[in-house]
This record gives sequence, structure tokens and C-alpha cells, in this order.
Amino acid sequence: MARAKDILKDLTERDIDRIVEMGWEDRTPFDAIEAQFGISEGEVIKIMRNQMKESSFRMWRARVQGRSTKHRASRDPEMDRFRCSRQRHISGNKVSKR
Repeated sequence: MARAKDILKDLTERDIDRIVEMGWEDRTPFDAIEAQFGISEGEVIKIMRNQMKESSFRMWRARVQGRSTKHRASRDPEMDRFRCSRQRHISGNKVSKR
């Protein structure tokens, strides 16, 4: 089984930041992270554990565990997209504000 450090060495700092961001998003399933970065749910959990404070990781883990929106198999069949319909496409460093 790959360790977090082994997984991290193949990713850029920007990729790691994006994986952590997607992990925090309630509506982003682990399948979307796997499709974009090629890493499994277990590997995402290892990255989150490595990148976060212990208390933050425990809080995230408790929130995510069993959450239907994070696991595609238990999602509502109507929910067939990886992102919210109101989410704008982010390009480069420009983030649109409301």
C-alpha cells in the first residue's frame, strides 16, 4: 500500500492544494478526484491526513464518512455532475467574486 509521501512525490503543490480543496467540498465525490488526478479514495484520505492538523482531519473524516454526496454509489441518481450548477469555471489564478 502506498504511503502519503509516495503519493505526494508524484503531485505538484498545486495538485495537492486542489485535492485538499476538492476533499473539503461536500458535493465533490471521491470519483471526481480519481478521474482528475488518478488517486483512490484511500489515497485522498492519506493526503488529507498528511496535509491537515490532526483535529481538522478528524473533523473532516467524521463529516465525510458515510456522506452520500462524497460516494457516487450512494448518491441520488439525479445528481450526475461533479460540480454545482452555480460553480463558475476557475481559470488560472482569477477567481470570480459575486
